[in-house]
Amino acid sequence: MNLKSLTLAALAMATAAAWPVHAKPSVPSIEQLAAFPQVSSLSLSPDGKQIAGLQARGEERVILVWKTDALEAAPTVIGAGRMKFQSVSFIKNGLLAVTLWQPFDLRTDRLNKTFISKFFITDTEGKVWKEPINPPRASSQTEELEQALSNSTVLDTLPNDPDHILVINGAGSNSGDVYKVNLRTFSTQRIQKTEERVAGYVTDLNSELRARLRQDVDGTGAYIATEFRNPATNAWEQHFRSYVKDRDINQVVGFADDPNIAFMLSNVGRDKTVIYEYDIAARKQKELLYEHKFFNAGAVLMNRYKEAGGVPFGALLGIGYAGPRTNEIEWTNPTFKALEAGLRQALNITSSPVELVDPATGVHATTTLDTGRSIRLMDYSADLKTFLVAVSGPANPPEYYLFSGGRLTLLAKAYPQIDPGAMGDTRLVYYKARDGLDIPAFLTTPNTDLCGAGPWKAVVHPHGGPWGRDGMDFDGSMWVPLMASRCMAVLRPQFRGSADWSRRLWMAGDAEWGQKMQDDKDDGAQWMIDQKIAQPGHIAMFGFSYGGYSAFAASVRPNGLYKCAIAGAGVSDIKKIWSRFYTNPFFRQAQAKTVDGLNPLDKAGEMKIPLMVYHGDRDRTVPIEQSEWFVAKARNSGQPVEYHAIADYAHGPAWTRAIMGEQLQLIDDYLTKGCGGGGL
Repeated sequence: MNLKSLTLAALAMATAAAWPVHAKPSVPSIEQLAAFPQVSSLSLSPDGKQIAGLQARGEERVILVWKTDALEAAPTVIGAGRMKFQSVSFIKNGLLAVTLWQPFDLRTDRLNKTFISKFFITDTEGKVWKEPINPPRASSQTEELEQALSNSTVLDTLPNDPDHILVINGAGSNSGDVYKVNLRTFSTQRIQKTEERVAGYVTDLNSELRARLRQDVDGTGAYIATEFRNPATNAWEQHFRSYVKDRDINQVVGFADDPNIAFMLSNVGRDKTVIYEYDIAARKQKELLYEHKFFNAGAVLMNRYKEAGGVPFGALLGIGYAGPRTNEIEWTNPTFKALEAGLRQALNITSSPVELVDPATGVHATTTLDTGRSIRLMDYSADLKTFLVAVSGPANPPEYYLFSGGRLTLLAKAYPQIDPGAMGDTRLVYYKARDGLDIPAFLTTPNTDLCGAGPWKAVVHPHGGPWGRDGMDFDGSMWVPLMASRCMAVLRPQFRGSADWSRRLWMAGDAEWGQKMQDDKDDGAQWMIDQKIAQPGHIAMFGFSYGGYSAFAASVRPNGLYKCAIAGAGVSDIKKIWSRFYTNPFFRQAQAKTVDGLNPLDKAGEMKIPLMVYHGDRDRTVPIEQSEWFVAKARNSGQPVEYHAIADYAHGPAWTRAIMGEQLQLIDDYLTKGCGGGGL
């Protein structure tokens, strides 16, 4: 690993791109795209003396632990057994929180093929491995499956306590109980026995349990109650009641240094979420803390370390919001604002004018955003003297730096083998749907040195969910990098039903599956044609999960703009999928009535365009039968249909690099050679 210690002033020159600036970009191979990132999941110890992360070694990953004052020395290497590492992070000085996963098969009334993830604590040499809470012995196969699929989660790392954390038990009859765990002795003390229908707890800055969400039903319908614990009586008292059919949000996202003041995330009476201060004792809303005119507010970042130099305990550091890169942060604390400004200058991070459009009102405004590379503060030490920094962008896989003592050290690049020049250019755009609604979208256009000037072959690539969204950072699924490097323009529409852009856009998708939601995607395809971005007759649709449903819908709707479609793990029968999953009043009232419209399976025998379908045999989110049913009927349509069942693949991620490569190769081959013949 090439490590260079650099001053801030010299860093911009020293980290110039390794790829020749004027050379024709190098097209990444399937093997390069399918590889694990060389280094990932980096974390800093609270004392700033060690860094931990995952390093790829072919099909496997190992944990590396470095000393921050001796980065040139060989790191400690920790390997796994039959399980594989998913993530690692420091939870205390000298202790790591590690998540591992593996395939899991268990026969109950049927064969359940899936994956399980487990959470362990280990030391920085990997000598002792412990689960924070040991589940009781299962008394039945059903309980064994339940325990295998569940996991303990950390509620509070107790940053000012060197030995303890708070953990929520994730299995058995005590599911949701809160325990204080001693990570040195692994003794546990239950501090909260949960009650039925409690959905989660929130601690204050002193790590006391102060708020929780509880689900229940009354004469009006299913609701979520926001409750606070009264310190005088220790009783939980309801302060807000939000009915799921209205999709109002009243969520506690933090506490001020005064534990009587909570920070509430709310969209009640609004199109977008805001954060305001709430006086618990007086039951009164106080000052509005944060509102963004175009994006949802999200999180409050507070200083939870009592030993932080120059920043008081409980000081507000910044606000998170759902901007183009999803989880963006607006730093408000002077120390963090100055740090970000210095890092941006040293790393040559620039912003560009971007026009924003509010889907709720149609209001336009011009602002400056990072449209290329951007920085993110990943982690920092308790004394605020050592920081981990990530730099990434739509065309730039993450690069990781250590900032300490006024110096930056380039630690590693996630994908040094991938030429950023082959990734094209991505920007936020807006286009009009046929009914006048403004639709945000992320448009990736190919590199003209590699692919020539447009219009290009193009792919409409809807996200999953559908209550999800895309972001404008590097696409780790490698779907967009694959298509862009193969000289295809890619449009990721944030169609009605997408979350985070506005309540109006979100709720406009209700009961419009395959109808107005699908029109939005088709209108995006037409917009690309009108803008001379896409070649008419050479547009495909590719999506996964709900995006796979969209591809099924595109294949059966008449008068479409697509030459072919690819459906990954798609829903083909919306009636059966929701009858299986939406079996409680909260799901039914929150989503079931929103899932209505075109049922692709009913039209599969009348499919209009060629289709490729792939699905994993370990998928428990969308059962593989959803693809099998559609393919069986589609074979009678007269259109060519390909079907690939991928062994040991779930609803993502891929268990092996070979499986990841198999999936990418199927997409690559179909778009470049198949698509009914001759490729897209």
